[in-house]
Amino acid sequence: MKTVLVTGGAGFIGSNFVPYFVSKYKDYFILNLDVLTYAGNLSNLNEVTTKENYKFIQGDIRDNKMVTQLFEQYDIHHVVHFAAESHVDNSIKNPSLFAETNVLGTLNLLEAARTHWQVAPFLYKDEYLDSRFMHISTDEVYGTLGTKGFFTENTPYAPNSPYSASKASSDMIVRSYFHTYGLNVVTTNCSNNYGPKQHDEKLIPTLIRNAIKGDILPIYGSGVNIRDWLYVEDHCKAIDLVFHHGKLGDTYLVGGKNELTNLEIAHTICEYLDKRIPKSTSYKGQIQFVEDRHGHDFRYAINAHKLESELGWRAEETFDTGIVKTIEWYIEKYSKKDV
Repeated sequence: MKTVLVTGGAGFIGSNFVPYFVSKYKDYFILNLDVLTYAGNLSNLNEVTTKENYKFIQGDIRDNKMVTQLFEQYDIHHVVHFAAESHVDNSIKNPSLFAETNVLGTLNLLEAARTHWQVAPFLYKDEYLDSRFMHISTDEVYGTLGTKGFFTENTPYAPNSPYSASKASSDMIVRSYFHTYGLNVVTTNCSNNYGPKQHDEKLIPTLIRNAIKGDILPIYGSGVNIRDWLYVEDHCKAIDLVFHHGKLGDTYLVGGKNELTNLEIAHTICEYLDKRIPKSTSYKGQIQFVEDRHGHDFRYAINAHKLESELGWRAEETFDTGIVKTIEWYIEKYSKKDV
């Protein structure tokens, strides 16, 4: 049984991916490494805590000694690397933390993998010939789009926030380990994820929580900023495909083909709640425009043709179906505690 190190498995996407992967692949031992910042939540992993092919370890990828020891102790064969600071507003307030975690943390993992798997550059030890390092990144590394066009794997990097700059840097370091050392790496850059288990600070959970609570629904600027929304389970399935079948050293973009403005997202949530938990007036009355974020990118949109044509991936959820599942999950969550 080969060990797959999943970093950041207690975060939003990771805590959706780990149960999916643990359940689907009984021949892998999944080692979940997470430092458990405010964004990590072990209760989102309750369904796997008793599984024989799963183990959680609390640790920080910035700790190079710990990371190196982990590879030796558990004989790690593969890495699926989610761990990252990801909230743009927080990166504006504390950019150094994002550089330390997203850049240096990624470098620590790459170096530990290289020294554990290889004898020399481009020369793998026999038992690690198929060992792979998968890096999960974001479409924000490409900057912003106008009203037309899409990001592709050939779009030049142009990050506009400390968060996206730190992720772009980590992407480049991963790339360098392929070209310099021949490390078996693959990278995915995804659009905005949504779905169960997302942290309360993000847009969709904030809108649902505040609507139910009766608070304002804060929308940056005039709400016209556009994002391509990807249901998290569809993303997990894409990661699975790229991990097992993606081309060595390649990058794949993952998008949901659901372009919506922030205001449209708010209206969709309000209209569903108007029917699901009706009150005397529409939830839309709680929408309030707030001061825009510094350097707020106007539009992200992904062309996932490469992933679709080469690996046969398709997003199974439309936004209409995915947002209902998401809202219902948060209604249940917030009904169990004070919102």
